[in-house]
Amino acid sequence: MIINNSVLADLLQELPDLRPQMYFKSSLTALSHAMEDQVLASSDAPLIIASFQQERFYRQEAHRYQKIALKSDQIYVLAAPETSFTSGYDKYEMVAFDPEDSLTQEWHLVVIGQQYASCLICQECPAATLPESEEKLIDIDTSRRFEGIWTFDRQVTKKAAELLLKRILAYRPELKSKIKRAQKQFLQVKIAEQKINEVAEYPISNPDPFVQRLVTYLQAGQYKLLKAYKSITVQERKERLVNSITAAIRQSLNTHEILSKAAEELGQAMQVCRCLIYRCKQTDKFATNHHEFLSHGVCSLAGENWPLQDNPLFREVVTKQERVYVANTQTDGRVQNSLVLQNLVQRFGIISWLLVPVLDKGRLLGMVELHHCGTVPHEWEEEALELTEAIASQLGVALIQAEAYANLEDLNEQLEALERTRSNLIAITGHELRTPLSTIQVCLESLASEPDMPPELRQVMLNTALSDGERMRKLIQDFLTLSQLESGRVEWHPEALQVQECVDLALSSTRVRSTKEELPQITAQVSAELPLVQADGEWLVEVLNKLLDNACKFTSPQGEVTIQAKTNGNQMLEVTVADTGRGIEPNRLERVFDRFYQEEGALRRTTGGTGLGLAICRQIVNAWGGKIWAESAGKDRGSQFHFTVPIAESN
Repeated sequence: MIINNSVLADLLQELPDLRPQMYFKSSLTALSHAMEDQVLASSDAPLIIASFQQERFYRQEAHRYQKIALKSDQIYVLAAPETSFTSGYDKYEMVAFDPEDSLTQEWHLVVIGQQYASCLICQECPAATLPESEEKLIDIDTSRRFEGIWTFDRQVTKKAAELLLKRILAYRPELKSKIKRAQKQFLQVKIAEQKINEVAEYPISNPDPFVQRLVTYLQAGQYKLLKAYKSITVQERKERLVNSITAAIRQSLNTHEILSKAAEELGQAMQVCRCLIYRCKQTDKFATNHHEFLSHGVCSLAGENWPLQDNPLFREVVTKQERVYVANTQTDGRVQNSLVLQNLVQRFGIISWLLVPVLDKGRLLGMVELHHCGTVPHEWEEEALELTEAIASQLGVALIQAEAYANLEDLNEQLEALERTRSNLIAITGHELRTPLSTIQVCLESLASEPDMPPELRQVMLNTALSDGERMRKLIQDFLTLSQLESGRVEWHPEALQVQECVDLALSSTRVRSTKEELPQITAQVSAELPLVQADGEWLVEVLNKLLDNACKFTSPQGEVTIQAKTNGNQMLEVTVADTGRGIEPNRLERVFDRFYQEEGALRRTTGGTGLGLAICRQIVNAWGGKIWAESAGKDRGSQFHFTVPIAESN
């Protein structure tokens, strides 16, 4: 059996002049105990009806009703069963009602004696949904609220008893005769209050003013306690969220991961429509959004160029170095007077806007933005604003740590590169210097110890010594050249040049240096109609020389080397030196420009060289603002080296 009618609603319908009040659970407990104590202290045998909602609430008071049962045989206790509570008699009548009955939401206590009467008829108010963290902190039982009637009025009390006895009879029809006796004894007999006062051993005083004052005091205390709970909860929530986000962002030293996690955690915690976190400096004109949190149905800003310098809100943040909050973009003067902000508001539906800077010692590192979208403005409480500022502060610390770690990694990489350079330098110079020196020494010793050496052999010895001496000179020259380029001690003399003339000079130099070597076929396909370039002629020829030497070195005499040039847009001219030689593995195309890089290893090479030529080319090309890169289809499939030169401005 399920009865959906509320006893409180039925009572208010029967007695419309009654005005319900709000009570905390602690106040109801105090009132109930006071009413029960009055029964225990009197000599009456009253009618008592107590409804405890759930069995667990009844168990907390069962010992009191064991004592009260000694006073009267008209005691009825109601509860929804959970474990062992059942309908029956155990010194008093127990009524187990259906857990779906409306009684599970009500709290009742009715006491009617010969000399006193009081009742407490209340219905529990729906509990507000609290975050999990607040549920753990606040005592939910003490903060429960009830709406209802508490009175000493006998007529009201009798009407409440009548309604409850009907409810009991519905669940336990076998109590019909006992309930009828209770109705006749307590509800139908008219008792004159004045006569009772005359007969009573102690006259009845109206306790209402005193108890009302006591209840008011209890209620005020409960409100203060609840307010304190909420204050502690807010602080605990703030600390928990800050710690949670701090732990999340400090699990990584990667800037992208830090900002992504922070946006996700903060957006969820603040329950905003959109949370943006982006890196920016005070002088930036735009920022690109890569890290955001979106609620359902809100459009994304990922990849958008977010205006900064033309954004009055951003400029205000930079100037004040503190948060800026726009409660309503439709009425805020800063937004209405800026076309940029109006465009953003219309495009992305922003109605409430919060900007909080991420700072480190006054330096702007980034920005946290919270957007509330829709038609109704959202007012963030001061606690929420302070919480966002706390997160932004933690972000600043995390970003500085990430930058420090990145700088440390860069430094470690540089140190490793220096160590590799030192090792390569020792290996290569040891090999490249020792080998020609040994040859020169052998040749000179032979010439000195063999005065009768045939002229033909003497000439061979001299040519060998001269060749290895030239090899040593080139090695030392390359070292000096690269050192000058890397240290910035080169004086550049840019001028307008024809690429064709520089190519011809490089080809002539290559052929002169290689008169005794069989070279691959070299073809120049450079038009004289190409625009002039702006470069230092000496260094441009140096780049071409080294690229040609490199191509010839790794291409067989039966192969081919080609030089081409073409315009690459309106600003640059692209020169390509291609060969049909050994080729380069795709994963090594970038490494070939490193200092001392050797395709075959420093000590297992079939061709000479220091591995400095391409490194020198890169330094020269970068100096005039160009680019240099290599392409190859793979091993033994040739290679192409490209570099760009700025086109000279026409007068």
